[in-house]
Amino acid sequence: MKVHNVEMVISAVRPDQYPEDGLPEFALAGRSNVGKSSFINRMIGRKALARISSKPGKTQTLNFYKIEEQLFFVDVPGYGYAKVSKTEREAWGKMIERYLTGRQELKAVVQIIDLRHPPTADDRMMYDFLKHYNIPCIVIATKADKIPKGKWDKHKKIVKETLDMDKNDPIIVFSSETGLGFEEAWRTIENKM
Repeated sequence: MKVHNVEMVISAVRPDQYPEDGLPEFALAGRSNVGKSSFINRMIGRKALARISSKPGKTQTLNFYKIEEQLFFVDVPGYGYAKVSKTEREAWGKMIERYLTGRQELKAVVQIIDLRHPPTADDRMMYDFLKHYNIPCIVIATKADKIPKGKWDKHKKIVKETLDMDKNDPIIVFSSETGLGFEEAWRTIENKM
């Protein structure tokens, strides 16, 4: 997809704030600091529409980005790392769960994982949650530029095995730095629309 038009529509915390355009939505989930913002910025061809924070756990709302009047990327708060109170984390958890399990327009969750390391317990919990609710998932294994190309398959295999991935769920080796996986990621997203 060639992206010319992107608009950050709303930062929502409740269903009554979600956009009512009826466009397909793709939620972006991943550990805090895994490179979600970099992924979004690469996919939409912008330097900094999605803020890249030096402080993990910055996203505390569901941020709806409308792309080409055709779909939404929905950036959800990162899981795992954020230095916030337990109460706040529980509130985010409920907000995210309500969105993921109750939103008609949601076509798939794009789960972003760091290819360099085996998925964490939080990554596994998120993937299991998606499988439990039959939510389609696209796994983006990012930061591929940080490891030699010859090791990608080995790392990909570790991700698949650790998550116990459904063989129907795509896994895409990606780099926000080099653009590797960009076309494949868009193709996969467009196929789910």
